[in-house]
This record gives sequence, structure tokens and C-alpha cells, in this order.
Amino acid sequence: MRDCYCTVNLDQEEVFRTKIIEKSLCPFYGEDFYCEIPRSFRHLSFYIFDRDVFRRDSSIGKVAVKKEDLQKYHGKDTWFQLQPVSADSEVQGKVHLELRLSEVITDSGVINHKLATRVLECQGLPIVNGQCDPYAAVSLLGPSRSEAKKTKVKRKTNNPQFEEVFYFEVTRPLSYTKRQFDVEEEDVDKLALRVDLWNASNLKFGDEFLGGVRVPLRVLGQAGVHDAWYFLQPRENGGKSVKVEELGSLRLNIVYTEDHVFPSEHYTPLRDLLLHSANVGPVSASTAHILGEVCREKQEAAIPLVRLFLHYGKIVPFISAIAHAEVNRTQDPNTIFRGNSLTSKCIDETMKLAGMHYLQVTLKPIIDEICTEHKPCEIDPVKLKESENLETNRENLRHYVDRIFNVITTSGVRCPTVMCDIFFSLRESAATRFQVDQDVRYTAVSSFIFLRFFAPAILSPNLFHLRPHHPDPATSRTLTLISKTIQTLGSLAKSKSVFQWYFSRPFPLRFMIKRAQGRNRFGMKNFKKRWFRLTNHEFTYHKTKGEGALCSIPIENILAVERLEEESFKMKNMFQVIQPERALYIQANNCVEARDWIDILTKVSQCNRKRLSTYHPSAYLNGHWLCCKLSADTAPGCTPCTGGLPANIQLDVDGDRETERIYSLFSTYMTKLIKMQEACGSKSVYDGPEQEEYSSFVIDDPQETYKTLKLIVSAVQTLEQQHTKYKRDKFKKTKIGSQEHPIGDKSFQCYIRQQSESSTYSI
Repeated sequence: MRDCYCTVNLDQEEVFRTKIIEKSLCPFYGEDFYCEIPRSFRHLSFYIFDRDVFRRDSSIGKVAVKKEDLQKYHGKDTWFQLQPVSADSEVQGKVHLELRLSEVITDSGVINHKLATRVLECQGLPIVNGQCDPYAAVSLLGPSRSEAKKTKVKRKTNNPQFEEVFYFEVTRPLSYTKRQFDVEEEDVDKLALRVDLWNASNLKFGDEFLGGVRVPLRVLGQAGVHDAWYFLQPRENGGKSVKVEELGSLRLNIVYTEDHVFPSEHYTPLRDLLLHSANVGPVSASTAHILGEVCREKQEAAIPLVRLFLHYGKIVPFISAIAHAEVNRTQDPNTIFRGNSLTSKCIDETMKLAGMHYLQVTLKPIIDEICTEHKPCEIDPVKLKESENLETNRENLRHYVDRIFNVITTSGVRCPTVMCDIFFSLRESAATRFQVDQDVRYTAVSSFIFLRFFAPAILSPNLFHLRPHHPDPATSRTLTLISKTIQTLGSLAKSKSVFQWYFSRPFPLRFMIKRAQGRNRFGMKNFKKRWFRLTNHEFTYHKTKGEGALCSIPIENILAVERLEEESFKMKNMFQVIQPERALYIQANNCVEARDWIDILTKVSQCNRKRLSTYHPSAYLNGHWLCCKLSADTAPGCTPCTGGLPANIQLDVDGDRETERIYSLFSTYMTKLIKMQEACGSKSVYDGPEQEEYSSFVIDDPQETYKTLKLIVSAVQTLEQQHTKYKRDKFKKTKIGSQEHPIGDKSFQCYIRQQSESSTYSI
């Protein structure tokens, strides 16, 4: 039996880790991970590890999906066969090569034809055991050739600049009278250039393979010149022979979206239709409501709709309109908002966006205490351990539930305003619809605030950033009992304090690396690991988790928060917190965490009056800025600030991107839009029983709904034409072998075809 966990990686950078399932060969994780991808990548990889308490965890196998193949598995439950993990197969990055066939006249007057191979640079090489000291080995391969030459080692960089040239003889000496390159076709076809990247290691095991590329010399063509970027490939037959069937398989559901967003004016017709939804009568005839009707899952529609309406400050009237319509369709007050309707999904998504920090400041202290104390709370006699007492456990559980219920019902000043406005609207709609039932105005709200917001956060605190890791099984059982009890109490809640809330922003303790700021004149500016904490008043770091702050930066002193170029300290995932007198340089644990910190720090400091408009993207070292070479440490920035995300959560969205996402959904479900148009026509002319194929649509006013559908189809078709033109133009301009489109396994044949047909057109 094994103790297994799974990691999610962008190439070889880990961005997420599941809980450990102990003593199982068939572990079930059931975990969701969502993130914006902040950089380019080649593979989305999943590694399965076996935990070892005494030694380094051992890898069992992996699943690596190429970026271009992600759409094949989009939204599908798929079993992937685990592949073996070996040093020879763990490659990433790309290399820039220039090949040139040239004439060389010897001292005796004989012409030789030689291949000049220029190794220019590499990008994105893997970091092995915390270091990367790469060099390139260049060989000319053929029936009787095996020449090998090496570049110099470039220390402490995974983006080395080599700029070295190597010469290889590729033909027999020719007569001086022949001016053209007389290369025999059969000889060239048999020759290839091999470039391998290695990490220079001081260990006894030798240098580590980083990746390689094989370039047949036929790419030189008639011109005799070839300049291109190549993706590095695994070593052929380098790994150990392992039966893949013995490694097992991994079940995944991958949802990957990549949108091309046009300039804002392209989305005006569709965006105007969407933002007008709250004013359409009835609301079931609105564009936003129709999107919820045609999507397979309401969640698909809710995510972009909520983000779009938040961006334009219209989320409250929109949710109020669809909630009012749903309440009027509800017959039993006990079932109000209990289904997975568009209304409930939109409110869930709004609470996720606007209420995350509210959750942390309300629940985190007590959740931390529960996870630290490990008090037994089991009240099921069957599951009770011999050393435990049922009454003591019941008292422990009652104590925790009382405290959590109290902090929830007294958290008035911390609830986001947008949530308060929505809850007030729900209360009014419910009270108007069910005037006899006085309690429905409270249960309508408690069904969201307790059952859909606080209870899930208590049950899985790691998913809501309340805890950095998964709780142990005993603590998880305690949290499950508390969550169920809170759900029961919430369904009975009738407290007016629920509607008197306000909002503030904290951020949990996180472990990162920071560079000394030089506050002491003679102190060393080295890198140290520290615990960082953000509240709505200050940004602090601590030596250990329980100690006082070593340094406190008031929020009003944060002038900008920006990324720091990797070349400054040869370190990845760095960002800088710029203050009036100095900058604090910090290294996050991965690219996703770096993005999160930049986003939240920018949010809380966005309203500072003295925010900078320019900054230095590199560090100030050895008496000058590395970016602009200015010597004064007070010199104005040389690069415009990115601006980041505003403090108001309603503006933390790219409206055009969300409109593009909604267009993609309408385009995907175009057949349902057409069927809904048919349903409107059927209802307009036929008074009999509703046809079964149209019964799934909510159509209160067929004529108004048909008008809206016609406008939607027109807007979607216009955008579809623009996307088709963009893709066609992009395909024509794509140059395979460029830095943006390196040559890989599948693109090589296309590149050869492109070279041979370059006289007529390019691919």
C-alpha cells in the first residue's frame, strides 16, 4: 500500500498539490483546482508521488498533455495511462540555432564546404536540484561522422546566451573552378546536426540531460542558410524500460479556455444586449437569462455573467431581477432557492468573488484553533475510540459550534456591500411573494449565507485559503460535524444582524523569501525566508509564525507592486513592493502565488494618492539600475506601471474578455438558440399542450424572447466572421521556427513544406 498525492505542474513548475491519500493503491482525490495561467507553457503535467517520511518522495508516474492537445479533453472525464518519469524525459525550453553552409579556401587553394553552426541562446530550461549551469554539446551525425564540440558553461541561468560558432566539414574537397555549392544530395540526406543541452554538475553522478534537438541538414535547402527556434525534445530511448500498464492510470477532468480578445468596440452590440438584461420585461426574455437556458450547465453561464456585471457595477439589479422572477415561480416557501438555478449559481459566484477575504477574517482564527488543538468531537457511538468520552466530545463540539455561529452572526461590519445589497433584495422579494410566512425573508438569505458560503468553507478550509494544507482525518471529521451543524442552525436563522454587514480585507500568513531592504546601514542584503501577512492596514513579515513583526509597511506607503525581472538576481517568481525610500524584493513559491500576491497587494493599495506611474523593472545593484543604467537610486522609473487591479472588487475584471467568453458559449450552443427560436414560434401560434422538445426552456413572453434571440444570433454571427478572418490572417503570417512558434515534432514536416514552397506562399 502507498501514501499517494498528485501535483499539477506547468511544464515542471508545481502550482498545486492534493491531499495525501494514505494506504491505498486506488486513491480518490475529488479536488478542484482553478487558476489563471500567467505565462506561456508547453505541457500541463500531473505527477503521482509516493510519500516517504524518511527519504525524498518517489515519483510513480506522470501524465503530460501538450498545450495544443488540451482542447481534445476539454470538459471530459478521461482516464490517462501513467507514463514513467526519468531524467531523460523531463525536458522543457527551446534553443535558437543558425546553420550556414559556406565555402572555405585552404592554403593550397582547395575549396572545402563547411557547416557553420551558431548556438545563439536558450530559453526556459529546467532547474535541476535548485540550479541550472547549462552548456551545449554540438555533434554532426551521419554514416561515418561523430564529431562533438561544447560551448562554455553559463552559470546560474536557465536562459543562457551562448553566441558560439562551430565548424564541421560536410563535403569532400571540390575543384576551385566550381563556384556553386556542389553538395551531393545523398550525402546531405544522411547528415544531421545534434544539439544537446546539459547541466554541469559537481555530483559524482555526472551532468544532467536538459533536452536536445536533431536537425537534418536538408533544411538548408538551396539557400544554404537556416535560422530557427526549436523545442527541446527528450532523449531517444533514454529512459528505463518500464511496462506502462504496471504504473496505473489517472482520471482527470480538464477545462482549458484560451480566448482571443478583440478591441472593445467589437463587442459593443453583444455587451449592450447583456447589460440591458435587468431592464428587459420579462427578464426571461433577456440576453443573460437566455444564456443560462441554452448552456448545458448553469455554472458555465454564471461565471462570465457575474464577472461582467460586477465590472460594470450592475450585478445587484441583474441578480435582483432574475431572483424576483424565480421567487414568483416558486410555489412552496420551503424550497426557495434550493435548486441549481441561474439565480443560485450567480449568487454563489458573486460570493466567491466578493466574499473571500470576508471569509478569512471571520473564520480563519477559529479554524486555525480547531486544527491546532485536535480536540475530539466525535459523537457517533459507533466511531468513538476507547479512550474518548461521548459527553466530553459533545461538549467540545458544542463549544466550537457556539463560537463559529457567534462570529458569523456578529460579523456585521465585514460583509461586502455588494452581498448585503443582494441579500436585501432577496429578502424583499421573498417577503412580498409569501406575505403569510414571516420567516421566509430570513430563510431565503440564510440558505445562501450559511448553506452555500460558510458551511463549505468550514468543511474544506484549504479550498478557501483558510488553511495552507488539507486537515488530517480526525480534524476533517470535526470540521464535517461542525459544518453540518452550522447548516442546520442556518436554516433556522432569523437574526436581523444578518443584514447589517460591512467589509474589510485581510490575507493569510504565507511563507516566502525576501531580500534585506538595507534598513541598517551596515547590514548585509541577503535573502531570508520569512512569514508574510497582509491586513487591511499593513503588510508585515515575521521570522516565525508566532512572533511579532520584524518589519511593518503601512498600506498607504505602498506606491506600486510589480514583477521583478528574473535577471536581477537569477531567481524566478520575484516581485517588488515599492515604498517611498526603498523597494522590498520578494520571491514567491510559484508563478501562480506570485500573481496572487501582486493582485491582492495592488488591490489594497490602489486608492493610495501617491501611487507611482512608472517603476524600474530590474533591481538597483552595484550603484546603478540594471534596466536603465541610471546611477541615482532615486531616479524616476523607466517603465510605465501596469496599473494592476483596482481596490473595488467590482472592477477586478476584464469586461471584454468576459464578453468574448459569453460569445464562445453562444457560438457553442448555437443549435439550442435556433431550437429556442422554434419554441417561441410554436408557443405564439399554438395554444395546446407544450411540445416535449421545447419544455426545457423558460419562455414567459414568446414575442419578446424571439426578438432578443434574433439580436443575439446576429451579434454572434458578426463576431464569428471576425474570428474567422483573424484566424485566416494569423495562419498566413505564422512563421514556423520563430521564437513564438518553435519547431517541434509535429511542425517539422510543415516547416520543410513551407521552405520548399516559399517561392509562392508562406505558411
